[in-house]
Amino acid sequence: MYKIMVIEDDDKISSLIKNKLEKYGYIVTIVEDYSDIKGEFIKEDPHLVLLDINLPYYDGFFWCREIRSISKVPIIFISARFSDMDQVMAIENGGDDYITKPFSFDILLAKVKGAIRRAYGEYAKGNSMDVYEVEGVFLYKSQNIVEYKEKRVELSKKEFALLYILASNLESIVERDTLLGELWDDMDFVDDNTLSVNIGRLRRRLEDIGIFEAIKTKREQGYSMTNTWS
Repeated sequence: MYKIMVIEDDDKISSLIKNKLEKYGYIVTIVEDYSDIKGEFIKEDPHLVLLDINLPYYDGFFWCREIRSISKVPIIFISARFSDMDQVMAIENGGDDYITKPFSFDILLAKVKGAIRRAYGEYAKGNSMDVYEVEGVFLYKSQNIVEYKEKRVELSKKEFALLYILASNLESIVERDTLLGELWDDMDFVDDNTLSVNIGRLRRRLEDIGIFEAIKTKREQGYSMTNTWS
């Protein structure tokens, strides 16, 4: 069952698209928070996006680039803007196709089916999203990169693994032995100070992107990550 995200601020059009596509077995979600489309995309993790250009806050070109920074899912622009330049910009910003309003639903359905077939068919490469988001902080798992408010920093493999474990257990204490066991195969060869050194490095890297005092030391227990950035 494929999930489609509709990013269209005209309620009539978005509802019509939703109702039509659901009759063909698709799961359709409509964006509600136009100030954080990237966040909604991560939460819903759709297989395909239908994207308008004229949107509140930022236009569709901006959000297409934001989605492309974390995912390769098909993006089809749907817009009343019909100039060649708009279509060129849509493709250059990461879009896969372009439909001009008003449009035939048969055309929309055919393009959706085609895009999904190309992306998820037998010979298609995987398009799984490779990002973990925690309250506005984005962790790019295949790149060891953490991002906050459009500032990025690349971490070492160990630093990223530490951050991922702590972030996925936000506000909870993670014991030292648990962290050591996750990061080092043979704990007998790990100096007692090794974990503390890596935590210190991670704290400094987070400070580089504006996150301060988020990792707390819990004496004789371990460490926890607290949301100090929002």
